[in-house]
Amino acid sequence: MSKYFRPWNIDQTLLLPPNVQDFVPKGHVSRFMVDLVRESLDLREIMGSYVSGLGQPPFDPRMMVALLLHSYASGLYSSRRIAKACRERNDFVMIVALDAPDFRTISDFRKRHLKALGALFVQVLKLCETAGLVKLGHVALDGTKIKANASKHKAMSYERMKKREAELKAEVARMLAAAEAADASEDETFGNSDELPDWTVDKQKRLAKIQQAMAALEADAKLAAEEDKAQRNFTDPESRIMKSKDGFVQAYNAQAAVDAHAQIIVAQELTQHGSDQGQLVPLIEAIESNLGRKPRQASADSGYCSEANLEALDTRSIDGYVAPGRAKHPTVANGKVGGPLTQAMRKKIDDGGFETPYRLRKQVVEPVFGQIKQARGFRQFLLRGIEKVRAEWTMICTVHNLLKLFNLANAA
Repeated sequence: MSKYFRPWNIDQTLLLPPNVQDFVPKGHVSRFMVDLVRESLDLREIMGSYVSGLGQPPFDPRMMVALLLHSYASGLYSSRRIAKACRERNDFVMIVALDAPDFRTISDFRKRHLKALGALFVQVLKLCETAGLVKLGHVALDGTKIKANASKHKAMSYERMKKREAELKAEVARMLAAAEAADASEDETFGNSDELPDWTVDKQKRLAKIQQAMAALEADAKLAAEEDKAQRNFTDPESRIMKSKDGFVQAYNAQAAVDAHAQIIVAQELTQHGSDQGQLVPLIEAIESNLGRKPRQASADSGYCSEANLEALDTRSIDGYVAPGRAKHPTVANGKVGGPLTQAMRKKIDDGGFETPYRLRKQVVEPVFGQIKQARGFRQFLLRGIEKVRAEWTMICTVHNLLKLFNLANAA
């Protein structure tokens, strides 16, 4: 066994203080995020929101943006975990330059600038296009259900609300009668105060909450005949119960259009609807809006198939490959269900065999959702309400594209 070891100079004072960027090696993703924010991103909207000179100077918005982008790229989304990393991880310590913001500062910055942070998606997408990562030869579309920041057990159907409303009204009336009798006979228990006992107030709050949710459901004209089955969540009322691979979950439907060349997300959207069918045209239009041109080919699974969607692709001169789906009991007769465009699409894909461009769909778009959900661990939204969640999904897609850009820069 060796008698000599490397010196362990844990108590030694450094003659010269190190540069904080020396905490991480060259080519590290944290350095890339810092350089990108300082040199390539237009943050005037965020910077311009700081107008008051009163109070303690705020953290540099460029640093805060770099911190959030790197956090999302590292799979850290909670403001508390980000704040902890700023004290314990060298890459985060480098970004904040030894001056770590607390979790509330991080959370408040994200909430305050959520819309502006979402707007970075197009800036980053255009950087990817300039770098040659976007070709728009073939674009694959798909959606994935991501859990909302709410439990499905906190949802209640309209029919159940009506029953529970009646039950709570009876309970509250019974409790009020009991409280009135007790108040008359035992003033020492409740005094002469007009305040109701806590257990009565709690029931009234629950009753008010249910009545508010019922009113919201009644105001939705789309419910019509299915009103009794319609559900509303008390934690995030704008989320919906959706069917996913894990069963029924309280979720949002996150959409992405992915370019086949380097798996860059060229358009993204988020909806409350479990069906993908209404999202094909908005995604195609978003691609043209973001990049100023249309894809040559587009593929999507059977969830997007409809005569209207296939006609929209034809109208836009896009070579579409949308799975027409299958009949439950296929025969020679019902194997060609659907309108003329659906039948033509079925023949188009079948005739292509193994060489059909439709085969690209799975290998283009599904790995992107795998990288987001599995590699970076994003399986549930932190925020509540569709507008905030939509901006959060945009940030997730922005960081996905940034990591593709980083890989290209690192390989050069």
